[in-house]
Amino acid sequence: MTYRAPLEELQFLLDRVVGLPQVAATERFGQAGSATVRAILAEAGRLAEEVLAPLNRSGDREGARLEAGGVRGPAGFAEAYRAIAAGGWVGMAAPEAYGGMGLPVTVAMAVNEMFSGACLALQLNPLLTQGQIEALEHHGSEAIRALYLPKLVSGEWSGTMNLTEPQAGSDVGALRCRAEPLGDGTYAVTGQKIYITWGDAAFMPNICHLVLARLPDAAAGTGGISLFLVPKVLPDAQGRPARPNALSVVGLEHKLGLHGSPTCVMDFAGAVGWLVGAPHRGMAAMFTMMNNARLGVAVQGVGVAEAALQAAEAFAAARVQGRTPLGEGPISGHADVRRMLAEMRAEVFSARAIALACAVAGDMARASGEAGGAAGWAARAAFLTPIAKAYGTDAGSRVADMAVQVHGGMGFIEETGVAQLLRDVRVTRIYEGTNGIQAMDLVGRKLADGGAAAFALLDEVEAEAGGAPALAFAAQELRAVTKELLAMPMVDRQAGAVAYLRAFALVLGAHFHVRAALADPARAALARVALGRMLPEYAGLLAQVRLGAADLYAVVA
Repeated sequence: MTYRAPLEELQFLLDRVVGLPQVAATERFGQAGSATVRAILAEAGRLAEEVLAPLNRSGDREGARLEAGGVRGPAGFAEAYRAIAAGGWVGMAAPEAYGGMGLPVTVAMAVNEMFSGACLALQLNPLLTQGQIEALEHHGSEAIRALYLPKLVSGEWSGTMNLTEPQAGSDVGALRCRAEPLGDGTYAVTGQKIYITWGDAAFMPNICHLVLARLPDAAAGTGGISLFLVPKVLPDAQGRPARPNALSVVGLEHKLGLHGSPTCVMDFAGAVGWLVGAPHRGMAAMFTMMNNARLGVAVQGVGVAEAALQAAEAFAAARVQGRTPLGEGPISGHADVRRMLAEMRAEVFSARAIALACAVAGDMARASGEAGGAAGWAARAAFLTPIAKAYGTDAGSRVADMAVQVHGGMGFIEETGVAQLLRDVRVTRIYEGTNGIQAMDLVGRKLADGGAAAFALLDEVEAEAGGAPALAFAAQELRAVTKELLAMPMVDRQAGAVAYLRAFALVLGAHFHVRAALADPARAALARVALGRMLPEYAGLLAQVRLGAADLYAVVA
C-alpha cells in the first residue's frame, strides 16, 4: 500500500472552495498566496510520501516500548521526527517572533492531514506540540514564553497534554492531581495521569507537560482546576536541560492501534512546575490547546480516510473477481464496489472541506480586527470545530471500514495495511473529547448565541444552493429543527445531539460539493453522489432529533 499526497485536491479546495484567498488577502497572512502554498504543500507531501509513509507498517509491527532509560519508539521514528522538525513543520503556524513561520492554521492543517495519512502514530507528536504552543502563546507568562516557545516551535522539545486520571476521564472536574506552592513561584505537582500521548520519547532532550491539577485552596469541580507547565528535565538559567524532574513513565497502554505512538501512564511525584494562566482558571487555558487539537484530530481522520480511499481504489482497479456489468475486468466494474468507492470519495471531500473551512474561519478571526468582523469569524470557527472533529473522525472510521470491505477477505488480513488504518483511526472518535461530547457541545455552548452562527451558515447554504433544490430544502429543514432545539430542555437536545451534528455535516458537505461543481464542472458527478446518496440521510437524522429523550430514559435503566 503506497500513500500519495493529495496535493491537487488540497490546492483546489483551498483556492476554489473554502476561501483561503481571502485569508491571503489580509495583512497578517499576505505571504500565503496560492503559489507559495503550492510550494509548501509540495515539500510537505514529499516528506509524507518518502519519509513518513514507509514507517507506518513497520512502526505498527514494532511498536513503542518502555525501557530503563524511558520510552523508545520504533526504528526510523527518531530520524523522521527530526526531518519534521528540521523542515519547520512543527512551527508552521507559530509566531515568527518565536521562530515560527507565521502561516495560516489552514495551511498547517493541510500539511497535518498529509502527515496523518502517511503515519498517524508519528504525526501525533508534533500535533500535541502545536497545541501547546498556542496555549502558552495565549496564557503563558512572558518568562515561560521566552524560554519554552522557541524550543517547542523548533521541534527541539515536544509538548504533551495531561488531563485524564483513572477516575476522571471526560469528567475532568473529578481530577485529584494536586499542586503545592514551593514559595519561589514554582509548585510541586503530585498525582498520576493516564492516556498521555507521546508522554516520553528518547529522541529529544526535553518534553514539556501541561498538567491540570488543584491548588490547596481549590474549589470542587472544573472551577477549581489550575494548569501547570512541568518539564521532564528542569532547565538552567540559559534554558538548557539541567536536571531531571520528579516525574516518570510507569507504564504504556496496550492499544487496539497506534502501536508506534506511546500512550503513557505518567507519575508526578512532587515535580516542579510553573503556573500557566490564572489560578483556578486552568480549563480556560487548556481549552485553547484542546480546540487546536480538535481541529488537528479532524484532519487526522481525513488523512487516514484519504489513505484508505487510495488503498481501496488501487485494489479495486487490480483485483479481478467475477464478470462485471462492464465485462471481464477488475472489481471496480461491479456496481456495489463503485458505490463504495464513490461514497468514500464523496465523504473524504466533505470531511476535508468542513475541516479546512473551520480553519479558514479561525484564520480570518485572527487576522481581522474588531471592525473586520473578528467576532463573527470566531463564532463560525467555534461552531464548526465540533462538527469538523466529529464528522472528520467518523468519516475516517467509515471510509477505513469500507476500504476493508472493498478488499474483501484480504482486508481482514494485516498484510494489505487497511486493517491497520481501521485500527489506528478508531481512537480519533474518542480522544480530544468523544464525538458524543462534541455533539453535546454543539447543541449546548455553540447554540448559546440563539443559533446565530448556525443560521449564518445556513443562510450561505441556501443562497448558493442554486440548481440543487434538494440542498436548499435540507437547509430549510435543518433551520426549522435548529429553532425547535433552541426551545427544548437540555436533556432533549443532548438526546438528539449526535444526529443533529451529522445532519448539519451532511448539509455542509453537500454545500461544498455544489460549490466545487460550480468551480469545476468535472466535479458534478461526485456532487450528484453527495446530493443523491449521502444528503438524504439528513431527514431520518432530524426525525431523531425531534424525538427528545423520553424513549431513551424509558428503555435504559
